[in-house]
Amino acid sequence: MTENVYVGNAHLDSVTDRGWLLGHFKPADDARHSDDVEIKWFVHPAGDRRAQWVTGEKRTALLILISGRFRVELPGRSVLLTEQGDYVVWGHGVDHSWHAEEQSVVLTVRWPSIPGYAVPTPGQE
Repeated sequence: MTENVYVGNAHLDSVTDRGWLLGHFKPADDARHSDDVEIKWFVHPAGDRRAQWVTGEKRTALLILISGRFRVELPGRSVLLTEQGDYVVWGHGVDHSWHAEEQSVVLTVRWPSIPGYAVPTPGQE
């Protein structure tokens, strides 16, 4: 059944949905729709940072460095990813933030896929 197949390029497809390739935010009839998991591929420019900390986390996350130098801030701990393949995992209840110390390509997997964590873009309430 080919209608449930999607073929793409993570770099090109990451331009939409803030880099998220798979998750609850894709249309229900899209092969990339999932309530179970979210996957993101993103090229962060040097100095890029999350606008605010994620609090009240209800998901588990895995963040893998593909290239660059990327810092993940956790309560009482700062994790610096510097080598290709370096990764960090955190679970439910762990607040976090991040910033790119240099241009970085990062693959993020979160589960389950639930709404409510996106930082509003300017002009949104």
